[in-house]
Amino acid sequence: MDRRKFLKTSGAVAGSMVAHTALGFAMDSEAAPKAKKIRYAMVGCGHRGESMWGKRLVDTGYKDYIDFVGLCDTNPGRIEYVRQSIQEPNCPGFADFDQMLKQVKPDVVMVCTIDSTHDEFIVKALDAGVDVITEKPMTTDEDKCQAILDAQKRSGKKVTVTFNYRYSPHRAKLYELLRAGEIGEITSVDFHWYLDTNHGADYFRRWHAYRKHSGSLLLHKSTHHFDLLNWWIGSEPEEVFAYGSLEFYGKNGPFRGENCRLCDNKAVCPFYRDLTKDKRLMALYAENEKYDGYFRDGCVFREDIDIFDKMAVQIRYVNNVQVSYSLTTYSPYEGYRIAFNGTKGRLEAWIKERQPWEEPEEGDVIRLTKNFGKSKIIRVIPQAGGHGGGDPILHAHLFKNQDLPDTMKQAAGVREGAMSILTGIAARKSIDTGKPVKIESLTTLKPK
Repeated sequence: MDRRKFLKTSGAVAGSMVAHTALGFAMDSEAAPKAKKIRYAMVGCGHRGESMWGKRLVDTGYKDYIDFVGLCDTNPGRIEYVRQSIQEPNCPGFADFDQMLKQVKPDVVMVCTIDSTHDEFIVKALDAGVDVITEKPMTTDEDKCQAILDAQKRSGKKVTVTFNYRYSPHRAKLYELLRAGEIGEITSVDFHWYLDTNHGADYFRRWHAYRKHSGSLLLHKSTHHFDLLNWWIGSEPEEVFAYGSLEFYGKNGPFRGENCRLCDNKAVCPFYRDLTKDKRLMALYAENEKYDGYFRDGCVFREDIDIFDKMAVQIRYVNNVQVSYSLTTYSPYEGYRIAFNGTKGRLEAWIKERQPWEEPEEGDVIRLTKNFGKSKIIRVIPQAGGHGGGDPILHAHLFKNQDLPDTMKQAAGVREGAMSILTGIAARKSIDTGKPVKIESLTTLKPK
C-alpha cells in the first residue's frame, strides 16, 4: 500500500503536523563554549570518520568546543585527506594507536575503524584513562564485548555508542507515544527493514561483506534496529532465534570482477558503479589504494562474500514482548515498516527513506489506532541533517549540551551498546546452529 492509499483508507484521519519538540536534548546553537575544549582524537579515517566525526563537526561550528589533537589510521593517505577536510593541516597523524595515546593525551577517542577492531581501541583507550565515543556496532562477538565490559568496569571511564537514530524526530515521536501509553502495554512488534539496490548493494562492495570484519549485517546494520527496539520497548532481549542466507549477492551473481573500475562487465551489470564520478571517494579511497590495496568499489558478486543478504529474527524480551524482525538488502526502495501491538491499540509507520517515486504529502506518517476506536494520522516533519535529523542533535549532546537532563533516555552507553550487539550475535549463532540462543549465555550481562 502506498502512502496515498494509506491515508485514504484510515478509518478517520485527524491531521496533525508535528515538527517534533519532544527531544531529550536541546539543540542550543547559541550556547557559549565551555571554558576548556575537549581534546579529541580519532582512530579510523575512512568515510564515516572523515564525514560524521570530522568535516561535519567543523562545518557546524564545533571547533569552538573541541580540539583535534590526533588522527590514527593504517593508511597515511587517508590521514592526510582528513587533515585537509577538518582544516587542521598540522594535526599529528599516527599509524600506531598506542603512540598517539601516549603523545597527544586526548580527553576523548572517537573509534571509527573496521567493526571487528573496535574492541582493541576501546579497551586500550579505557585502560589509558580516556573516555571513548564509538561508532556502532560496539564490537562483533561476545568475547570482544566481554573485554569491553571488563575494561569499562576496571577503568571507570565512559563509553558512548553513537546510536543517532534515537535522536531523529520520527523515532523519538514513536518513543513519546509509546511511553504515554497510547496503545497500552506493548505485546508484540513487527519490524521490517529494506535496504535498496544502491545502499544495500554498497555493503557488499566494501569490507562489510566479510564476517571477519563486520560480523555480518546483523551486527553492522541491524544493531541500529535492535537498539531502537530495546529503547522503544523499554526492556532487554532474553532469547533469539533466526534464519538467514546469502542468495542474491556473492557467488549467486551471473558474472563478476575484482572491482567496478577494472571489470569487463560494466555494460551489462546493473550494479556497476562508476566511482570516478564521486570526487570525494576517489580522493579518500582510490588515490590511496597504493597503500593498502583496498577497493571502495569491489564487485558485489565476489565469490568469497560470506555475510547474509536476507535475515529473519524472532526475539523474546524479558517483559514478554515478542518481536518479528527482518532485513532485506536488495529491495527496489529503502525504508522500514513497523507496527507496535498493544493492549489498547496499534501504532504503525511506513517510512520510505529512498524511493523511485514522488510523494506530495509532507512529513513522515505515524498511524495510531485505538481498539474499538478510530485511526489518527500523525505526521512528523523531518529535520535537517543525517538520519532524519538525528545526527546534529547527537552532536549537540556529545559536544555542547552534555549536562542537559536526558529525559527520553537517548544517550547510549556500554550496556546499551552491548545489548544491541548481543541480539545480533545471538541471531548469527542461531542461524549457524539452527537453535535458539539465550542472551545471558553470551557474557556476564543479565538481561533485565
